[in-house]
Amino acid sequence: MARTMVERGDVIPLLAEVFRTYGFEGASLARISEGTKLGKGSMYNFFPGGKDEMADAVLAEIDGWFRDQVFQPLRTADNAVQGIERMFVAVGRYFLSGRKVCLIGVFALGHERDRYALKVQGYFAEWVGALAAALVRTGRDADTAQELAEDAVGGIQGALVLARAADEPALFMRTLERMQRRLLPPKA
Repeated sequence: MARTMVERGDVIPLLAEVFRTYGFEGASLARISEGTKLGKGSMYNFFPGGKDEMADAVLAEIDGWFRDQVFQPLRTADNAVQGIERMFVAVGRYFLSGRKVCLIGVFALGHERDRYALKVQGYFAEWVGALAAALVRTGRDADTAQELAEDAVGGIQGALVLARAADEPALFMRTLERMQRRLLPPKA
């Protein structure tokens, strides 16, 4: 028996896919309705603030996932190397091994960029900061750690675009493996 969506939280992943596919501007109410299988009344019941509230909810969901699965483990893992390894596993899983584009990146590049600039900047700054802190804990000096963290986060985003453009998701996973080898000390 099919489950009926009755909770706001059930709608957020569906909204994310609509925004991921069409961007904020291209996500018309008709496309949102089609993607969520909800009528206009139900959408406004869940999100009285309309499309802006929908986008806020999606960005908050992504932020929460990354805080739990990536940023916090980078900051709090007893072993920084394991925290970094967990980051690469989580990122590969989240982006479906390169089959799913970064919605934060979509918002960073689209017309909605200015509207969500602080959220987008915060997401990337937190990621770079958490990774740089973990790299310092592995023995890197602060400047090198910052550079490597910026390169890694930029490389992940670029690899997503390249894998998508080449229609070769495995390219993303190969890039993650190379980045991980560059960031971490060789295993003894």
